[in-house]
Order: sequence, then C-alpha cells, then structure tokens
Amino acid sequence: MIKKKFLFLLFISFILILSACQKDVEDPLNYKLNSFSYVDQNEQRYGLNELKGKVWIADFIFTSCETICPPMTANMSKLQQEIKKKGIKNVEFVSFSVDPENDKPDVLKTYINKFNADSSQWHLLTGYTQKEIESFAMNNFKIIVQKPKSSDQVIHGTKFFLVDDKGIVKQEYEGVKQVPFEQIINDIQIVQNNAK
Repeated sequence: MIKKKFLFLLFISFILILSACQKDVEDPLNYKLNSFSYVDQNEQRYGLNELKGKVWIADFIFTSCETICPPMTANMSKLQQEIKKKGIKNVEFVSFSVDPENDKPDVLKTYINKFNADSSQWHLLTGYTQKEIESFAMNNFKIIVQKPKSSDQVIHGTKFFLVDDKGIVKQEYEGVKQVPFEQIINDIQIVQNNAK
C-alpha cells in the first residue's frame, strides 16, 4: 500500500515537473480562431479543419498590391526556406487575399510562382466577399482590412502570425522590414514542442 502511494506521488511529481518545464512564446496573444474554409490557389477547400494539428504562419496580402505585399511575400518565402534549412517539418503557410474579387485561384497561383515558394505547404486563400475578409481579419487576427471605394489598393495589416496546432494565434511579427526570422523559427519550435 505504501509502495503504491509512493509511486502515485512520484508520478504526480513527474507530471508537475514536466508541465513546469513547458514554456510558451513570450507574451502570447492567445486569439482563438473561428472555423473557416475557403478556396486555395489549386481550387481546393482549405481551412481550419485541414490545419488541425499543424503549426502555421499566416499573413494578409493581395496580388495587385503596389507597395508592401511583394516584400511580405518574399519574406514569407525566405522564412519557409530557412525553416526547411533547419530541418523543421510540418509548418504550413497561409496567405489570405484581401482582394478576393480580383484574386481568383489562378491569379493567386501565378503570383506565388514568382517567389520560389513551396506551394505544397503554402495555401493562398480566396472565395469570400470583401466584407467577409474584412470581418474575418478583425474578429480573428485583430487587424484592419479595408478596400476604399476610390482605390484599387487595399489597406491591411503587415504582420506575420504564428498559429498553433489548436488554431490559437500565439504571436505576431513584423512582415515587411526587419523580419525577426530567428525569433519566428524559435517560437515555431516552442509551439511545436508544446503540441507533442
């Protein structure tokens, strides 16, 4: 009887030590995403169900963007390459188009092919209305997306977002200049370790 109690206490102590050792990203955002399912550049449905159990990086772009989107997409491609160089697996990339009326799947496919990206793990999403993406971005990622009637350019946030395997936004990072590639990679590894 004493031996069983001792083993039980030992087991509980082990669990407590393990949970104390598990660390999180610094100052996590912890935004829980609502379910979504849109259409990617291959005309396939893709959303939170397909991302379940995976760690992923998200951003918001559009293909006719004249300013920030090309460098953001180039930086995302660089991040993808750095992750592969380090041998980190099972990281998905998701770019939400903020101009769905113009960014049809074939347009998105042509766009991503310019950036030396692995599109098997990078899904560019469309298939919603302008109003839907504006609401989705604000409600889930806490960023503004707005298409003024007087312009063909769209106002939108420039952050990269790290999302964990349960669909929770853990952190955001600068996506245009001085992208903290090492910090993002480090945080991806923390989030992946926490998922095990």
